[in-house]
Amino acid sequence: MRAIVNYASGSGSVEIQDVPIPSELGPREVLIQVKAAGVCGSDLHMYHDIQGFPVNRPVTLGHEFSGIVAGIGSEVKHVKIGDRVVSETPAYICETCIYCRTGQYNLCPTRRGFGVLENGAMAEYVRTREAIVHLIPDNVSFEQAALTEPSCVAYNAVAHHSHIRPGDYVAVFGPGPIGLLCVQIAKLFSPARLTVIGTERDANRMEVAKQFGADSIIVAEKQNVVQELLAYGDGFGPDLILDAVGLSATLRQSVEAIRPGGQITKIGWGPAPVGFSLDPLIQKAARLQGSFSHNYPMWEKVLTLMSSGLIDPLPMAKMYGIGDWKQAFDEMDALTHAKSIILPEV
Repeated sequence: MRAIVNYASGSGSVEIQDVPIPSELGPREVLIQVKAAGVCGSDLHMYHDIQGFPVNRPVTLGHEFSGIVAGIGSEVKHVKIGDRVVSETPAYICETCIYCRTGQYNLCPTRRGFGVLENGAMAEYVRTREAIVHLIPDNVSFEQAALTEPSCVAYNAVAHHSHIRPGDYVAVFGPGPIGLLCVQIAKLFSPARLTVIGTERDANRMEVAKQFGADSIIVAEKQNVVQELLAYGDGFGPDLILDAVGLSATLRQSVEAIRPGGQITKIGWGPAPVGFSLDPLIQKAARLQGSFSHNYPMWEKVLTLMSSGLIDPLPMAKMYGIGDWKQAFDEMDALTHAKSIILPEV
């Protein structure tokens, strides 16, 4: 089968290769014929070899995907061949640590994710575990369903980790896929104002932010970000800041702008040191926390939200056949649009 493989270290070490279809399924494993696979920022980082996490190369890329059940193990009970499904990202968890036992398996210290430490879904077929497979609602397309994973990242950050209430002032740093999906999720809580901060290069993605419900935007090169954030309302700053950028600069601005007693939820990754004092965070008695990945109930809720039409990530995406993978990567890298989706059958 055709697969998009990160075959070695070094920038640009990605190509289409012919690799075997997974042929042996464990008792509780499922073989999925992939219909759509999203390109994540982490895939781009691996493409350029600038990721801040270990990679088991050679590896087939891709951890955002949907498809049809093409094979099942002998003990699989909850899905059948022909079902339309999505799969979560942890290809392996230990199942015995305290986090696995309490449903927080996204925090399992030995977790191995698709497309990084295990072969992923930018291929015609992928093998996964029944425990992390979900049925796709009939009115949700494969392309929409392929974006369940980033939608769940946003759901975890906004609806689970953040304390958000109707009437809150919310700011989102970064109009990338996760930031844009945070906008959609945050709008469900009826904030009084939702502001998105980006750069001049983000012009196209800022338009999507408006489409997704942003009330205002701030362009970092043209405006003083902190002053603009403090200019709204009573002047004390946002109740909640969602930082979906992997730079220390945006975290510093978040600390400077957050309301006393407010909250910063950090989602974006970045290897650079912080390089500034966190004393203002202490003085304001504000809360700073991280949010990572997701778990089973969140996937069910996000699929329900998609089915009901309350969220729809698809307007930020563009489709590509697997043979056009490099264009899909490069155009997303150039911020032409927010999200690329690979269609393995095209």
